[in-house]
Amino acid sequence: MNILLITSDQHHWATIGKNTPEIATPNLDRLCEKGICFNRAYTVNPTCTPTRASIITGKYPSQHGAWTLGTKLPESEPTVGDEFIKAGYRTALVGKAHFHPLNSTELYPSLEADAVMMDLDFWKKFNGPFYGFQHVELARNHTSEYHVGQHYVLWLEKKGCHNWRDYFQQPTGNMNPSHELTWDIPEEYHYNTWIAERTNALLDEYAKNKDPFFLWASFFDPHPPYLVPEPYASMYDPDEVTVPKLHPREHNLNSPFHKLSQDTNPDTSQYRLSGFGIHGVHSHLRDEAHLRKQIAVYYGMITMMDKYIGQILDNLEARGLCDDTVVVFTTDHGHFFGHHGLVAKGPFMYEDLIKLPFIVSCPEQQEKGTVSSAIQSLVDLPETFLSFCDLPLPDGTSGVNQKDVWLGRTKEARTWASCEHHHERGSVNVRTYINATHKLSLYDHMQHGELFDLANDPGETHNRWDDPDYAKVKAQLLYEFAMAEIRKEPKFMPRVADA
Repeated sequence: MNILLITSDQHHWATIGKNTPEIATPNLDRLCEKGICFNRAYTVNPTCTPTRASIITGKYPSQHGAWTLGTKLPESEPTVGDEFIKAGYRTALVGKAHFHPLNSTELYPSLEADAVMMDLDFWKKFNGPFYGFQHVELARNHTSEYHVGQHYVLWLEKKGCHNWRDYFQQPTGNMNPSHELTWDIPEEYHYNTWIAERTNALLDEYAKNKDPFFLWASFFDPHPPYLVPEPYASMYDPDEVTVPKLHPREHNLNSPFHKLSQDTNPDTSQYRLSGFGIHGVHSHLRDEAHLRKQIAVYYGMITMMDKYIGQILDNLEARGLCDDTVVVFTTDHGHFFGHHGLVAKGPFMYEDLIKLPFIVSCPEQQEKGTVSSAIQSLVDLPETFLSFCDLPLPDGTSGVNQKDVWLGRTKEARTWASCEHHHERGSVNVRTYINATHKLSLYDHMQHGELFDLANDPGETHNRWDDPDYAKVKAQLLYEFAMAEIRKEPKFMPRVADA
């Protein structure tokens, strides 16, 4: 059995056509029809590095070491790719990795530091190994960001795009950093084209040689900056998109940084102790007319990405690989575009940010084209992938095996999900527990928290943390949360003696 993992980046769970008719994603929709769409899938952390490290280790961020942005996954951590290689599989990653930070130090060297990313002579010689991937083709920039380089720029130059700097921000490129909405880069040079082309080249090679594979096609969109080429930039009318609204007084009972998000110029110095940035702890006030334009472009970015996901799915079928391949589409975390008065991401553990689009299509799957409410977690991916391939699980993982759920043989494999957000030591450290009907969030060294009744308040507008009518529910959730934390403990090796 082969594994094809396709991911987007910062993708709100509802922004696929299956869930929201406002947006067109015909290829993701057809993947839903060929498989199961899970509507209760959760990330383990609402930022990139911690989550992406969990996808390949099967551990939570508090366990594998890459606990926040600006850190790296230790090279000593075993990964799912290591296990596939031992079994004779070909392993590859095309697109975004983000296992390393943008700065490199003597103690913590980084292949994704700005200086290294632009060392094209290095990338001409390096294609792995990298965290269990024998072959990698990498990039790091979101749309026009100046963090451009690596294999993507090598591909651009090979394609004849010698003026590629014109499409990227200063100082690497020539664009004004404030430019947004319409990106002048020709579609043939967009990184979606690159990811699909290179992923398909690997699929062709694997099919020709009859090699089993674990392949990750890692797309960058729809992560801001909000930029996309035409016709996608004008595909959606800003006046026709739905703009989520802040419920009156909904943050009155929430954390201090929830309240700060609605101030014009809040003082956030107490949350920036390291001097580095912290996502979300700032003002989230936006002009609605401009927000509408950004939402329209966000939709356009998704529709464009969907086109190139479709090219990968088409090639999988053309190569006769569908009957031997488990296909999973998901993302690393969600996105705010007005929900609860918020934009982008931060320490706000709402469904909009931590719930994910999650589609699975695999051979022998029962009840294709259905929607399942079985809770999924990204930490489950390694164990489940290895189970499909009849391979042993490495010691130290913390996920559960979802194979029978994905096949439709079992209703559920877990009754809860856990999400962590520890962006800055000494300030924001939150743990969230989610079960079938409720959500509980606790903060380190803080007395407040959030309790939402997802069954009766799916919009999460009424925090019941201090509501006496929910005292028993809160006590039960705190107990369940404690049990979940105990069960997250990884087992690093079997017991081999009395003492």
